[in-house]
Amino acid sequence: MHHILEYMATTGFALINLKYFLMIIIGIILIYLGVAKHYEPLLLIPIGFGVLVGNVPHVAGVNISVYDQGSVLNYLYFGVVKGIYPPLIFLGIGAMTDFSTMLARPILMLLGAAAQMGIFLTFLGALYIGFSPQEAASIGIIGGADGPTSIFLTAKLAPHLLGPISIAAYSYMALVPVIQPPIMKLLTTKKERLIRMEEPREVSKKEKTIFPIVGFLLTTFLAPASLPLFSMLFLGNLLKEAVVTERLAQTARTALIDSVTIILGFTVGASTQADYFLTPKALYIFMLGAFSFAVATASGVLFAKFLNLFVKHKINPLVGAAGVSAVPDSARVVQMVAKEEDKTNFLLMHAMAPNVAGVIGSAIAAGVLWHFMVTP
Repeated sequence: MHHILEYMATTGFALINLKYFLMIIIGIILIYLGVAKHYEPLLLIPIGFGVLVGNVPHVAGVNISVYDQGSVLNYLYFGVVKGIYPPLIFLGIGAMTDFSTMLARPILMLLGAAAQMGIFLTFLGALYIGFSPQEAASIGIIGGADGPTSIFLTAKLAPHLLGPISIAAYSYMALVPVIQPPIMKLLTTKKERLIRMEEPREVSKKEKTIFPIVGFLLTTFLAPASLPLFSMLFLGNLLKEAVVTERLAQTARTALIDSVTIILGFTVGASTQADYFLTPKALYIFMLGAFSFAVATASGVLFAKFLNLFVKHKINPLVGAAGVSAVPDSARVVQMVAKEEDKTNFLLMHAMAPNVAGVIGSAIAAGVLWHFMVTP
C-alpha cells in the first residue's frame, strides 16, 4: 500500500497545478482552431498537441521533457535550438513557390519590403519596454508573419524565448483571416477596394529559371547572415523551375516539408512548459507580436496608396496587406476582402507578388538584425 501511495504522489494528477492546467487549455484551444476553424491546421495541430505533451507534470529526475538533457524530446528539439528545421522548411517553400507574379510586376516587391516596417518598429518598442537588444530583435521578427524565420532568429539570439515567440508567430499566422481584414478596411475607401489591376505580363521559363540564382546572390550579398535561409529557399525554387529535377522538388515540397513541419510544430509546442511559458515576458511578447503584425499589415496597405500617387496603372491598396509573408493565407485574405466589394475582381495572383516578396523581406530583416546583434 505504501508503494502505491508513493506512486500516486508522482502521477500527473497529484502534481498538476493551475499553470499546467492553463497551458493544457491553451493546447486544446490551438487544436480546436486547427480542426474546427481550419486556421493553419498543419501548424496548429502539431503545436497544440505538443503543448499538451510539454505540460504533463512529472517528478524531477525523470528525463522526458525537451529541456532534459538526453531525453528523446531533447534530441528532437535540437533541430529547433540549432536552427536546423527552418532552412529545411524554406527548401520546401522554395519548391512550392512561383515567383512569376513578382517578376511580372517588380514594383509590387516594394509592398513586401514596406510590410517589414512592423519588424523594426516593434524592435524599438521592445527595447523601450526593457527587453535586451537580442530579445527585442527576436520579438520584432514576429511581424514578418514567418514562423520559420522567427524560430531561426530566436534560436540564434534569444533561445530562452523560443517557446513564446514561436507560439506567438504561428498563432498570428493562423489568425491572418481574423486580424487583417479590419485593418485593411479601416485604411481603404470603397473606391480603392474596387480598383481593378492590369493583367501581369507572361514571365518566360528562362526568367523563372535564372531568378533563383540571381535572387540568391543579391539577397545573400545584401544580408549574408540570412544565407542558411536563402540558400535553401532558392535551391528549392531552382529544383522546381529547372524541370529536370522535378523529382527532388516534389520530395522537398511534400515529404520533406511535411515531416519537418510535424517535428518542428510538435517540439515547439512541447517547449511551452508552464514554468517557462507563463511569465510576464511571454505576455509582453504576445502584445508586441500583435502590434508588429498590425503595423506590418498597415504599412503594406499605406505604401500601396503612396505608390498610387506615382504609377500609371493603379494598385489596389488591399494587395499591400499581402506583404506579410504568411504564404498564401494573406494573399487569400486580400482576395476575400476584394470579393466582398466586387465578386468579379480577382486579386489573388496580384497579391501573391508582395506575399512571396514578404518571405524574402522578412528573411533579409532577420539577417540584418542578426548581423547588428553579433557584431561589436
